[in-house]
Amino acid sequence: MIRIARHLACLLATCAIAGQASGRDSDPDGWGIVTSQPITVAGHEFCRSFITAWLDKPGSDRYTIAIRERPSARWGTLVWVEYGPRRVLQVQLPPTRTALRALGESAAESAYQAVLDTERKIVRALEMPQPAGTPPVQMPPLLAASVLIEGGVVAYESNVRTGGVGARFLGIGMSTQYRVDQVTVNLRTVDIRGGQILQSVSTTKTIYSYELHPSVFKFVNVKDLAEFEAGTTRNEPTQLCVGEAIEAAVVHLIAQGIRAGNWTLQDDAGMADPVLRRYLAAAGRAP
Repeated sequence: MIRIARHLACLLATCAIAGQASGRDSDPDGWGIVTSQPITVAGHEFCRSFITAWLDKPGSDRYTIAIRERPSARWGTLVWVEYGPRRVLQVQLPPTRTALRALGESAAESAYQAVLDTERKIVRALEMPQPAGTPPVQMPPLLAASVLIEGGVVAYESNVRTGGVGARFLGIGMSTQYRVDQVTVNLRTVDIRGGQILQSVSTTKTIYSYELHPSVFKFVNVKDLAEFEAGTTRNEPTQLCVGEAIEAAVVHLIAQGIRAGNWTLQDDAGMADPVLRRYLAAAGRAP
């Protein structure tokens, strides 16, 4: 599959939550935030207890984390903590509210240790063997992205169109048949802070298949009949067609984001690219 997220990886998190953002005064180097999106009353109490305990951890103001909640009438309320692209903690809220405070405090401790372990793993992966006395690699804390890109193949229709034609004269003939399939890809960008859909794009790609069938039907004498047939088919590669549909959807998504002002190109000279100009014109803006 096409690595879609790479095109928009420059979009980082901003300080917004569903109704509240939590932080504290710290030294100039601390610039992390805690975002939460509680839905239920229990979720609000858990987030309040978690954030209070989290802010008491040394150096916690260096990390940006997000608390998510998903209530379910059948399975109960699920809460998880995200650090960058990783889910570092997941808990099930109890049915009684008396245990929420202790659960929030223990969850903050577990999430803090998981975040530290995650950062250490990344630092160790980035560090290369250095001569003795070389200072260690300094890496800033990770930030969670504020935009979620999701989508995929939403439909694959077979035999959208079929047909054929043939002719025969004096026992010599030629016939052909064709078939058209269609694949549909949908991509959209979602603001994870409020759930707003920023852009939504659907692209389709047709997949052609055809067959050629020559034949000869002839009497070679009064009693003997000769018949010859041959055939060949040609099918477009489905994987390549799906890839082209995804690539087109990605460029449409980028063009719509530029048009809406959600992001800009790193180099303004890229606006002169003929491919991007065609997609911008399709999005309603030709610079």
